[in-house]
Amino acid sequence: MPLGSEHKHHIKIEDTQLDLGSDPYGYNEEINDDFEGKLQHAQQQLEVLQQQREELERQKAEIDQLNRRKEEFVNGQIEITEKLSGSLVSIDRELFEMRQELEDLEQTRQAFAGHLDRVEKIEPEAWPHDTLKQELNRALGILDQAEDEFEAAVAHFSGGRSRGIFGVSSASPTRAKTTKTPSEFSSMMKNGFAFNLPVVLLGFIALLAYLLK
Repeated sequence: MPLGSEHKHHIKIEDTQLDLGSDPYGYNEEINDDFEGKLQHAQQQLEVLQQQREELERQKAEIDQLNRRKEEFVNGQIEITEKLSGSLVSIDRELFEMRQELEDLEQTRQAFAGHLDRVEKIEPEAWPHDTLKQELNRALGILDQAEDEFEAAVAHFSGGRSRGIFGVSSASPTRAKTTKTPSEFSSMMKNGFAFNLPVVLLGFIALLAYLLK
């Protein structure tokens, strides 16, 4: 073989080796399976995120509803607190006035019972003639005192809930409650004697006729 001559080796490449589209080892199938797995995993993650989003929206709606109910409660709490506190003040004032009025009524009852007992024990028919003036002045004083206290009670309770229990108003006319002077007492006695004079005369005539029989 002469020097300088080129020695060429011919490499025979089979067509199957040059066909890049072919996958004799299944690489493409593995890639496709991996892609589908990733896609399925991503879809699962999206579903989880969607469920979490829906759960967050549900919780938010529940919190909003609870906040509205809380606001309604606070407003109702303020309103009922004002009503109850105001009513308690009014009730306490009413109870105080009722207790005070009840105490006044009890004292008035005791006073009236005492006056009634004293007035009922007065027996004008049993007064001795020689102490008639003193007994009458004493009786009139007892009567005046009872009437004064009665009128004072009517005036005291006239503005309260017990104003109707006395049966008369404080404006009702009352008997003149002045101490009788000797001249007025004498005049009263004369008027009484003049009023009873016919009866006395008839009784005297009847007695005289009986003695003359």
